[in-house]
Amino acid sequence: MSRKYFGTDGIRGRANGLITPELALKVGQAAGLAFQRGDHRHRVVIGKDTRLSGYMIEYAMVAGFTSVGMDVLLVGPMPTPAVAMLTKSMRADLGVMISASHNLFEDNGIKLFGPQGFKLSDDVERQIEQLLDESLDRRRAQSASRGRARRIDGVHDRYIEFAKRTLPRDLSLDGLRVVVDCANGAAYKVVPEALWELGADVVPIGVEPDGFNINKECGSTSPEALSKKVREMRADIGIALDGDADRVILVDERGHLVDGDQLLAGIAQSWKEDGRLSRPGIVATVMSNLGLERFLQGQGLELVRTPVGDRYVLEQMLSGGYNLGGEQSGHIILSDYATTGDGFVAALQVLAVVQKLRRPVSEVCHRFDPLPQILKNVRHKGGKPLDDSDVKSAISDGEKRLNGHGRLLIRSSGTEPVIRVMGEGEDRILVEDVVDTIVLALGQAAA
Repeated sequence: MSRKYFGTDGIRGRANGLITPELALKVGQAAGLAFQRGDHRHRVVIGKDTRLSGYMIEYAMVAGFTSVGMDVLLVGPMPTPAVAMLTKSMRADLGVMISASHNLFEDNGIKLFGPQGFKLSDDVERQIEQLLDESLDRRRAQSASRGRARRIDGVHDRYIEFAKRTLPRDLSLDGLRVVVDCANGAAYKVVPEALWELGADVVPIGVEPDGFNINKECGSTSPEALSKKVREMRADIGIALDGDADRVILVDERGHLVDGDQLLAGIAQSWKEDGRLSRPGIVATVMSNLGLERFLQGQGLELVRTPVGDRYVLEQMLSGGYNLGGEQSGHIILSDYATTGDGFVAALQVLAVVQKLRRPVSEVCHRFDPLPQILKNVRHKGGKPLDDSDVKSAISDGEKRLNGHGRLLIRSSGTEPVIRVMGEGEDRILVEDVVDTIVLALGQAAA
């Protein structure tokens, strides 16, 4: 059974397009029914980012959950990893994050977490999807069993303390000037305050959300403003989060970008030296650069690859006993601390290495030279362009041309109508030509 609503990271789409109040209410009812287990009073934690449509979806979901007998705890704008943490610590039966992550404000989405703070399995998502396509009129709660909703204060302090406890108690960020870009999103309050409490000289940007400007020319998907501010302020490091703060990209003191692969390499080497890796290896996706794999091999560490999506990374980490994994895009999972990607906690681990080594970020966060990697997106209006005969022929010819000296990965996005074409190899000109040929064929098929 293919999934109708859920993508690689929850349900996501245009607000008032795919993500309507009617759908949000039905998701609340379906998820609430799926997680009612036992006779106790069931509870759900709901957080959101700063999108204008968050109000609409939040209240629709409150109606859905309370109508099937679940109490709702509203925590307001909070990072996705904070909602996952709070779901577990507050002993809730379910957690919800209303966010479209790195997308612009026009989109929104619904991410669900189980009682232990983990994203849902495919089987549970299918169970919820089945309920979404059924009439639930007869499963609404009786009068005395309907749920209540209330806002919870003090949750920002809980997350700040949680994040600080991931560092040694005697470690301070004194002497570091840190520019942090919160993407006008969910972390706009908690992250600058946490960095200040740790002793850093904090320069915050992207901390004036207005409902429309989340991820707009800021954050991890548009780090140019951060690079400029780091150079302007002569800062030691720049931290760019996305709209819900589950991913991070860094900028070194020169204004150069540091992607998730370099973060994984730096943390992996440091944790190996400190004896903190639970197994001699890490988990990453098929998108991670071959240079990372070669670097880890030189350290005696294995790179285990998964399909794209941090949920698949986490599943492999749990089944294989790894405590470090992530994606090139900046989703870094540190399972000793968190149940999902946490951009801020990942950045803190890098800051800890910087303080320990007393070396500039440009050295700490450059562990390998990446192989040339070309990634291009082809937007389409539906259908199956990958089934087109000319596209299949272009892909086959490209694989033959790379002939074992590179990698080719073509996949449909799980969050938007886009096909991603990635080529990687030692010969940049060859890789670019292979990718461009496939993109041209896809464009013609999509038209």
